[in-house]
Amino acid sequence: MKKDIHPNYREVLFVDMSNGFKFICRSTANSRETETYQGKEYPLIKLDVSSESHPFYTGAQNKIVDTAGRVEKFRQKFSRLKK
Repeated sequence: MKKDIHPNYREVLFVDMSNGFKFICRSTANSRETETYQGKEYPLIKLDVSSESHPFYTGAQNKIVDTAGRVEKFRQKFSRLKK
């Protein structure tokens, strides 16, 4: 490999801000913040959502999308503009 052209690939601490879930993964993401986790200091990346809080992975999909109903509402709303 050529020197000084690749980003720094290291262990990074990711924290899900919605529930506090923490995990370590290797990444090239840059961060100015650090946090100590299990006795070692890691660069810190804050996440809005992770597999621990995303509805698809947790099975908490309460909202069912009714696309057919949306299309019908759109057609009713704009049918009067049709010439």
